[in-house]
Amino acid sequence: MGQVLRRENVAEFIAKLHKSGKTVVATNGCFDILHVGHVRYLQKTKSFADYCIVLLNSDKSVRSIKGETRPINNENDRAEILCALSCVDYVVMFDEDSPRNLLDEIKPDVYTKGADYTMETLPEADIMRKNNTRVEFITFVEGKSTTNTIEKMRANSENS
Repeated sequence: MGQVLRRENVAEFIAKLHKSGKTVVATNGCFDILHVGHVRYLQKTKSFADYCIVLLNSDKSVRSIKGETRPINNENDRAEILCALSCVDYVVMFDEDSPRNLLDEIKPDVYTKGADYTMETLPEADIMRKNNTRVEFITFVEGKSTTNTIEKMRANSENS
């Protein structure tokens, strides 16, 4: 079972893993309503390193990105659900809209992002190059997204 790390301690913790010869893969997201697309994405992410750390958007960050009606699940619930997945070793929350600063602090060996990005469109590309972090783009599961799930729920409630 994974564990939540405090933002202020995470860089030092990851540095200790690196010193012991372990590799770390990081990814980020809101993970608001967990679905099979998330699970497969995280399983693939874990396959790239010894430890998988999820950089989780805080409630404040999700509201800033997705609007006032989100998140559906609060940050502590989302973190606990992620920690229950065998492919997630650590979760750390961040308040900013982007994980750029946190990625620069922890310097993962590998960073995963959805295949809707390329190195040319990846907002964190400069940080990845600076820290010599390999980037892996993961294909999404067709039709599986939190937005699609919410829209389906709304449509079902309107039809009842």
